Amino acid sequence: MSDWTFSDLEEWDNRISKLAKTYNLDWFPINYEVCDYYEMIGHMSYHGLPSHYDHWSYGKSFERTHQMYNLGMEGLPYELIINSNPSIAYLMKENALYLQALIMAHCIGHSDFFKNNKEFKNTKPVSVVAKFRNAKKRIQGYIEDTNIGIKKVENLLDAVHAIRFQTEWYDIDRPSHTELRKKYEILKRDDKSEKYSDFNIEKFPLEPDFDILKFFIDNCRHMAEWEKDIIEIVRSESRYFIPQIKTKIMNEGWASFWHYKLMNEVGLPGSMHIPFIKSHNQVIRPHIGGINPYHLGFWLFKKIEKESGLDECFFVRENFNDESFLRTFLDYDSMLELNLFTYSKKKEAYTIDEISSTDGWKEVKEDLIKSVGMNGMPRMFVSELEKTGELLIEHEHDGRDLELNHAEAVVNHMTNIWGDMVKLKTIIEEELWEI
Repeated sequence: MSDWTFSDLEEWDNRISKLAKTYNLDWFPINYEVCDYYEMIGHMSYHGLPSHYDHWSYGKSFERTHQMYNLGMEGLPYELIINSNPSIAYLMKENALYLQALIMAHCIGHSDFFKNNKEFKNTKPVSVVAKFRNAKKRIQGYIEDTNIGIKKVENLLDAVHAIRFQTEWYDIDRPSHTELRKKYEILKRDDKSEKYSDFNIEKFPLEPDFDILKFFIDNCRHMAEWEKDIIEIVRSESRYFIPQIKTKIMNEGWASFWHYKLMNEVGLPGSMHIPFIKSHNQVIRPHIGGINPYHLGFWLFKKIEKESGLDECFFVRENFNDESFLRTFLDYDSMLELNLFTYSKKKEAYTIDEISSTDGWKEVKEDLIKSVGMNGMPRMFVSELEKTGELLIEHEHDGRDLELNHAEAVVNHMTNIWGDMVKLKTIIEEELWEI
């Protein structure tokens, strides 16, 4: 039974917001929606978006989470908030009042981060809810179209989801082929060093194209307009979520940093303060055998505040992502105090490969950075489109080999989208490999 009323929530939201403004936090207005645990599982499965297109994988995620929750094998997140303006956040009605207050303070931190971090500058939060609602309607229309139907739509979504993040990661404008051709014609014409003397001006594309989804939309000769639209829907959604992937540690650390500060200063009664501290410690505790982004982000922001002041925390919040955040602020002493190490599975046992010692901490740090943000995903690019329609994709190898069975499945999905032969070049065990 809940120990709060809606007027209690409004009172604590007002108190927390008033205090947050004294620190110059700058967030979108937040609309809170109260839901039960069953509805929260649904929101989680569909990324928290009020209107999201249907796909069997989301239903699978819902059923798995629901079963694990009922068995007591998995909990639910304290909060779920959407990068939109106004922000939309969900409060479970089963939560106690102290936890609702913690969540509201945490959401202020998230919304401030969404609004001010540079990675989110082109996510268009004002229109995102309407955009995804329109996308859902369009996809539903294709499902109901007797010339298309659910089977074709789901088959295409299965294929596109397999490469959904093979798009532009760095928000860089994508030059057209005409623009690139003019660029290289000038370079060849003015080339006194003969650097470009052998450059093939007839090659397509003239430069590696990392936005594979957009390349498919622009250049596939077998693709219907409805297929292009669905790919663009997935591409647009992926580009909306990429900033969140690139800032997971910072975003959760910033929200935890602020819920801790605000809740300690807002004047909680003793009956709420002790359970708040307990919940906070559960949120930011280290995870054995893995990285808890709440813990690492919170720890680093506390370190920055102690060493350089709160203004530096705001500067970092605005200008960094997880990779630059860790690269800049994880030093030897931090690695030692956090007790970070690397491990791997050899045959049937896990072994520690390196620890944060004087000799090993830099290697541990680099391995950690390789796993955060988009670094945990293979990156591929279109290398060349043959006149026959055959498409050559290359894997940007960074020392980590692809898992072959998975890579073969991905190539099959790309072939289904492209409609002609697709080849993927990579390196396996230091040898060139073609799939």
